Order: sequence, then C-alpha cells, then structure tokens
Amino acid sequence: MTTSSPVLPPPSCSPPQLHLHLHSINTSTQPPSTNPSPQNGPPLRVALVGLSSTAKTSWASNAHLPYLLSPRGRARFTIVALLNSSEAAARAAIAAYGLDPATTKAYGSPDALAADPDIDFVVVNTRVDVHVSSAAPSVKAGKKVWVEWPLAEGSEAARGLVGLVSGDKKGTVVGLQGRVAGLVGRVGSLVDEGRIGKVLSSEVRVFGGTNDREVLPGGLEYFTKREIGGNPYTIGLAHIFDTVQHVLGDILKDPVTGKATGGHFQIQRPEVPIVGSDGKVSHTTKTDVPDLVHVTGTLPESATVQKGATLHVSLRRGQPYPGDPAFVWTINGEKGEIRVVSQVVSFIQVGSNEHPATLEVHDFETDKVEKIEWEYEDWQKELPVSARNVGALYEAFSAAQEGGEVRYATFEDAYERHKQLDELLEVFQG
Repeated sequence: MTTSSPVLPPPSCSPPQLHLHLHSINTSTQPPSTNPSPQNGPPLRVALVGLSSTAKTSWASNAHLPYLLSPRGRARFTIVALLNSSEAAARAAIAAYGLDPATTKAYGSPDALAADPDIDFVVVNTRVDVHVSSAAPSVKAGKKVWVEWPLAEGSEAARGLVGLVSGDKKGTVVGLQGRVAGLVGRVGSLVDEGRIGKVLSSEVRVFGGTNDREVLPGGLEYFTKREIGGNPYTIGLAHIFDTVQHVLGDILKDPVTGKATGGHFQIQRPEVPIVGSDGKVSHTTKTDVPDLVHVTGTLPESATVQKGATLHVSLRRGQPYPGDPAFVWTINGEKGEIRVVSQVVSFIQVGSNEHPATLEVHDFETDKVEKIEWEYEDWQKELPVSARNVGALYEAFSAAQEGGEVRYATFEDAYERHKQLDELLEVFQG
C-alpha cells in the first residue's frame, strides 16, 4: 500500500493519519477579507465535538485545535467544552490535549451540550453518519454551528438539518475550506482580472480518494458503503468540485428536469481487500461506491466565462501513473491558460510543505509561461499545514459574525452541493 499521498479530509470524511489523497495546498495570499485584528466582542465560546484521545480520525486535533489554541485563535474563540461518546471520554480528551479541566466542560450527550447557555459555537468533527445527531440539538437551540463536510449522509438528511436553522444563516458553516484557500483565491483573481480573457473550458484531473487503488485500511471500510455518506465521491471529488465551481460558477442544470446531469460512474474494483493494523488483509468486502468518476457540464455564462464553456472533472481512486501529478486543474481562456499542478497531494484544501502546488499562466500571444507566486499568510505559517486553511475558515466565520462578508459555505450552500452530487449519481446503477 503506497504512502505517497497526504492527509485525508475532515474527520467526517475520513482519518487524516491514513494519508488519503484528499487535501492539498491552500497557501497563499488570502483574499483581503481575513479579519487581521481580533473581533470586537469577547471570544466565541466553543464546544468541540469529536476531539478524542482514541478516535481513528484526528482531524479535530490536527486541523482545528492548532488554530484555536494559537494566540490569533484565542483572540476570537475560546474552548469551553468537549462532547464525546461519554463524559469520561470527553474528560480523557481534555487531559490528553492539555485543556484546563476547570474551564472546559465534559459532555456525553448532544442534548445536554445544546442546553448549556454558556456555549456559543459548536464545532462538529465526527464521522459523517453522526453529523446530524451531533449537530441537530445545538442548531435547534439557536447556537452557531460548524459541521465538517459532508454536512450529512445525503441531500435529504442535509435538508432536514437546514430546516432546523431558525436564526441568521451566517451562523452556520460547513468545512469546505477550499473556498477560502489562498491558492484558490489567487486563481479566482486571475480569472476575474481577465488575465486569460473569457474562460472557454476547464478541466480537473484527480487521482486519489484513498492512498491505494485496491486496498483500504480497516478504519476506512465505510468508504465502501454509500449509505454512510463518506467516500471518495462525496469527500474527495466533492471538495474539488465545490472549489472549482466556487471559482467558475455551478454547472447548469438540465432545462427539462431541473437537475444536475453529466455524471458517468464506474466501479472498477467491486471487491475491496481490507487491511488490518498489522498490514495484512483481514477480509474482502463488496463496494457500492464508484471508484471512477467523470462529470461534464456547462458553466454559466458571465463576465468572465463564455457562453457554453465546458467543465470536466474526473477522479480515479488510487495512485496516478508513475511520474504523473496527482492533481491538475487547467482553465483555458481566450488569451491564455491557467494551470494548477499538485504533484503528490490530490486536493487543494489542506496542503503540503514539501510538495506545494504550482500555479502558472501561459500567455498565448507571447507563448511564455509565467509562474505565479503565492504563499500562506505569516500567521498561517506558524500552524501545521492541515490547520492553515481551517484557520482561514475560522477567521472568515469570525469576520462574518462581526458584519463582514460571508465567504464560506453555510448549511444551505452545503445542501445545494449535496443535492447536486445526489442528482449526478442518479444515473449510476452500481
């Protein structure tokens, strides 16, 4: 089993320590709305759900905790509670991560957490199939809530959670951090400033979703079960699909059915060997999750996109051909072409210090290729790479609560993305 790929996406999605190709580089000159100074009011009182000392998934500790415990994070947020499977598990996590037991409450029930008036903001970092049960009581109670992507097991469950939101929608946030990634913002600015003229087409080619094309570690066996809601399609492809459409616009729906169309799916390897902690295959399971995905659609016409422009996104589970990059995104325009390449990391939400993504522009008139420099902001560089864009998402959320622009995906946005993904999959009979 190869270990050439980096971390996986948010816990709901899957365990980062398993190095799934589900995140990449988001460093960069963040677009100007990252609230450089502390918020006006007191820090939001945060309850973390799923920060566990024993869980296979460590996204909460790897991606959320570093920012929240940084000086910049503490100026905006303060951790006041943990919710785990039991109060004892929550207390163990409080001790394991060096949180103050005198100021950090331990909860074992989502309802009890929701009833606490001294909690403002609940952040859910669990496996996707318990997102709704973990978040719903706090949403009903009117708290601000962050749920990692996927928001729920599917669009119907996501719609139910959206229906519980009674307050300002900007108080809900979903962990689609590609929307605030600096690299993505830089790509968007190149498009907006007309650097390549109007967009004629765009293509994204991704290899990953898991480290290996054949086997899965035991902790990710649920990737073979569509009903759970977390797999290479709903996590790996979805993160990229959301990011690209955030820059270029959502592909058009079928004018007759009003649904998203253009998906083609295949299960190339229906039998998946499951590997235990000893590295040996313990058993084989049947999968109903496609391991090859192609989506082709038409981008909406705009000031920067030509009418009829095509978007094609593909994901093949596992490693690329030796020497080929894990991720390539091109945007072909009238006057030039933008290309983003990540050699090792498949997705651009997390990043890699060792193998940062490259951004280039080919000018058709001069036939010259220019490398576009980008980097993390100084405060991000002080955090582990997986925490940098999650930190940017916290900053964007904080700024919005102070009256700034909403630059992140709300529950409603996430529901629309879920619906699009489900509609595309309707043609699949696997």
